[in-house]
Amino acid sequence: MKKRSLKKSIRRGLAAGLTAAFMMGTLTSCGGSGNSTTEAGGASSQEASSSEGGSSGTKAINPEDFKRETLTLNVFSERANYSGEQTGWSAKLFQDLFNVKINIVPNGEGVFDTRMESGNMGDIVVFGSENDYMQARDAGLLFDWEEDNTLAEYGPYIKENMSYALEKNRGMSKDNKIYGLGYEVATNSKDLQSFFYTWDIRWDLYAKIGYPEVKTMDDLVEVFKKMKEICPTDDNGKPTYAASLWPDWDGDMVMYVKSTATAYYGYDEFGVGLYDPSTGKFYGALDDDSPYLQMLDFYHKLYMNDLLDPDSMTTTYDTMIQKVKSSGTFFSIFNYAGCLAYNTPEHMESGRMMRSLTPKDASPIVYGLNVLGGNNYWAIGANTEYPEVCMEIINYMCTPEGRMNFEYGPKGITWDYDEDGNTYFTELGKKTNSDGSTVLEGGGYSGTFKDGQNQMNMTTWSIDASNPDSNGETYNDENWKSNQSEATCDVDKDWREKTGCTTTNEYMLKGNYMVSPGSAYVMPIKSDELKTTWAQVTKCIRENSWKAIYTKTDEEFKSVVNAMKAQAKGFGYQECWNWCNEQAALRKSAEDSAAN
Repeated sequence: MKKRSLKKSIRRGLAAGLTAAFMMGTLTSCGGSGNSTTEAGGASSQEASSSEGGSSGTKAINPEDFKRETLTLNVFSERANYSGEQTGWSAKLFQDLFNVKINIVPNGEGVFDTRMESGNMGDIVVFGSENDYMQARDAGLLFDWEEDNTLAEYGPYIKENMSYALEKNRGMSKDNKIYGLGYEVATNSKDLQSFFYTWDIRWDLYAKIGYPEVKTMDDLVEVFKKMKEICPTDDNGKPTYAASLWPDWDGDMVMYVKSTATAYYGYDEFGVGLYDPSTGKFYGALDDDSPYLQMLDFYHKLYMNDLLDPDSMTTTYDTMIQKVKSSGTFFSIFNYAGCLAYNTPEHMESGRMMRSLTPKDASPIVYGLNVLGGNNYWAIGANTEYPEVCMEIINYMCTPEGRMNFEYGPKGITWDYDEDGNTYFTELGKKTNSDGSTVLEGGGYSGTFKDGQNQMNMTTWSIDASNPDSNGETYNDENWKSNQSEATCDVDKDWREKTGCTTTNEYMLKGNYMVSPGSAYVMPIKSDELKTTWAQVTKCIRENSWKAIYTKTDEEFKSVVNAMKAQAKGFGYQECWNWCNEQAALRKSAEDSAAN
């Protein structure tokens, strides 16, 4: 990797002036006097504790030190669903704290390969694929975080509080260097994440049809039929459906189908199939009567009964969410496409709400927290002219205040701590948290909460990690003392009475579930030959899975599935299966070692 001796002193001078601290809970603006923009980068116990300079983990500076032009940093994010300049309240945070503008470059077909070929990954890089991270690292396209002592000087909070995750990253590299940081880092590996496979259903409709027992997926189909009878149209007069899927998050398989198998059996996605954390067994997607094929048949049944949104194969996530918000769906296995999107004050006031209803035979997966971090990564591009600036931004997002601000909005405006250190939403924060269309007011902020959400779409600490700035709470607002309130509406009260639970997580823990523990296992890069085979096999699985869902009879469904199996076998499915099966054994060994 090339050294950066030229311009080093100049860049360090710039970076030294980029950090601002939240002093006494008030955001200190560090905007420079210039108005033009410079393009930068082209197309032990791990208890969280405060570093020098306060909980923000940054150095207090004299604002006079950095009268310079605003920098524009390009962030290539494989997790982003947005292209262009960051807007709204997050943009103001970046501007006030670091005097930078953030330009988001999302991944798309061929984008990663193009950036690899160009030799420029961007300034900050967010990897949603472990293999892509390792490829970029091995190609010399990522910055060594310890070069010129950058991590120690500009990432002090990370260095002090995320040592296990850093050392895991070092161990992944043949040269024993640190090139990134895994996401969803935990402070305690014995804790569990909150469930996000929450089996959300329109509880108000479920109550109206008499609370029928739901043990299996077939029972759900019958429930949805009855729901559609009493609620055939949405708020816009359009047909309602049990579910609306979207293909833009599909990976090696159809994402929603795979995730339903995970939500029902507790098996984790693993290559071209699913992995049982309790036994280490691998279930190939196309094995006879596999969990994946069973759930594929479930969505085929929904389609045959006019219970699946017919636009599912061509819609986008954003379009799907709008249908959810318009009361166009009855069900979601995910909280973010169910209760979190649907349960607005308006819906609850009108007696409509989504709450959890897990089939009795289901064992949804819940992930163990991992002090080593997860398999998506923060990194810095090797060719950035401002690695110190990038490091300071990532470092701030790893501080408790940074984690909270980019999750819930600016401190003091939407959230704060009371005199006992308990976290609470302001009156405005209660509205922004339940309805993203709420306009932020005060503190110089403008636009809606949704307009300002951080479009990198990446986290640092797990939402369920301990927040050391609070009084023993986590970053997850569902579990704050201030939010353990009475039922929000009659539907919520009814759900609580029927389930005996107050929160979703309490309900999920009360039933059956499967724990997927954290470990140091890292899926290796595939050989070039296997990559070619893999691409053909997975394309076959995705395309034919959608065809199978849209078949009109059971016979036609079986015909498409059999053809898919035969075609995938011809492309080398067995070779992919064998590789996954071998990796499953290695993963199980790593998990067992971590537990001992």
